[in-house]
Amino acid sequence: MTTPGWAILSAVIYLVLIFTLALMTFRKGHWVLGIIGFIFPLLWLIGAIMPSRRRYR
Repeated sequence: MTTPGWAILSAVIYLVLIFTLALMTFRKGHWVLGIIGFIFPLLWLIGAIMPSRRRYR
């Protein structure tokens, strides 16, 4: 695979990972981390790892 091919593949994998982390962050109820995560994507990882804010009865 050529260098541009690897760059495109890496970019696609990165975007899928970031989208998945953002989705997990929003689903767990961490809206502030999800919104700020557009500037600092590391916050999506933190929000995805944190426990859910919803309480189950």
